[in-house]
Order: sequence, then structure tokens, then C-alpha cells
Amino acid sequence: MKTAEDYLTGQVLLIDKPLNWTSFQAVNKLRWEIRQAFNIKKIKVGHAGTLDPLATGLLIICTGKKTKEINTFQAQVKEYTGTIVLGSTTPSFDLETEINETFPTDHITEELIHQTTKQFIGDIEQFPPVFSAVKKDGKRLYEFARAGEAVEIKPRTINISEFEITSIENLNVNFRVVCSKGTYIRSLANDFGKALQSGGHLSALRRTKIGDFNVENAVSIEAFISQLNNN
Repeated sequence: MKTAEDYLTGQVLLIDKPLNWTSFQAVNKLRWEIRQAFNIKKIKVGHAGTLDPLATGLLIICTGKKTKEINTFQAQVKEYTGTIVLGSTTPSFDLETEINETFPTDHITEELIHQTTKQFIGDIEQFPPVFSAVKKDGKRLYEFARAGEAVEIKPRTINISEFEITSIENLNVNFRVVCSKGTYIRSLANDFGKALQSGGHLSALRRTKIGDFNVENAVSIEAFISQLNNN
């Protein structure tokens, strides 16, 4: 049984973010529900690492004084699973935008797919997607992208410690990746397609781990609200 004091002192909540929700929406929903449940006027609530609306999985949400630990959680290694579709690209590198170009795939073998993952292990340079929340000149990149404005994006050094192909179904490549903070899996999908002398975009993404936290121990937003109201 959690009390108002528990949430104000600080809780670390493991939430399994649903598809089509922004991380911001999840935080706002939980803040509102906690305030309603305990009649609290004001409480700090924040998340430790954004998940795109089209991604599902582990979202660490901190309340009260635990929000001071957000940066520590954000810096931890993350694990993702997902699917890269080969042979085509989209401007956002995922399904947020329509396919804009198609490429040959006849030359791609399963062996080539597995071999190509080795190019992405270790410290690598990666360009964030233009459809991302990275800031440049005080604006987010997606604001430039949606306005059709060209913008110069600088690469960042990220680290990928594991890149495993778990199965291949025609042009759908299922994978598991363990990576550092700041890695964009959408960019990895796009770069992987290029490395195969073709194209690639992300069709599914799920965050499974952040440091020692596992999505298996997370609850849905509905389940959290239900537990809250049964307090």
C-alpha cells in the first residue's frame, strides 16, 4: 500500500509504454492519476529516457525526490528488440512517414546480413534522424523537418556492444541491440540498409532493458492506475 508520502519522497515506476503514446503523455497521465488518488496539489514526475510514440516497452518514471536520479538512469546501457525492413527508406527512418525510396535487395543473403552487423559493434559515429527531438539553434530537428527546411546535423559517437540478428523473414530482419545512451535505433536501421548497399527502415521497436531494469518487471499504464485506485 503506497501513500501520498511515498510518492512525494520518491518512487521509481517501471512502465510498459503502449504504442502511439508519447513518453510525455505517459508522464502527464501518471502525474494526474497520482494527484487525483491522493489529493496532492503538486508533485514532480519525470521519465528517464524518451521512447518514440511508435516504440513500446520500458519507461522509467520517477516521482518526487527520485526525479533527482533521472540523469543516472538515463546514462545506463539500454537493450532494444525490433524489426528492420530492408529495401526501402522513409524520411523519419521509421513508419511515422511514408516510404520515399526503394532499393534492390536481390544481392542480400542471410550471411551478408549477419556479417554486416559487425560493422556496427563498438564506438561508431551516428547521425540523429532529422525527425527527432535533438535541438539545434534552439529548435528541435523535427520542427525543421516538418517545415521542409534543410538543416546540418552533426554526428555523435555512440557505442553498440551487441547487435544480434534473431530471425530473418524475407525483407524483415528481427534484431536485439545493446547500446549506449544517445543511440537512435532508427538511425541504425537506416545505416544498416546503406551498409547492405540497399535501404532500411524501422518497422517495430521495443525497449526491453535500462541498466538492471527489465520490461518483464514493468506494468501497463492501466495496471498502474488500477493498483493506485485500489490503495
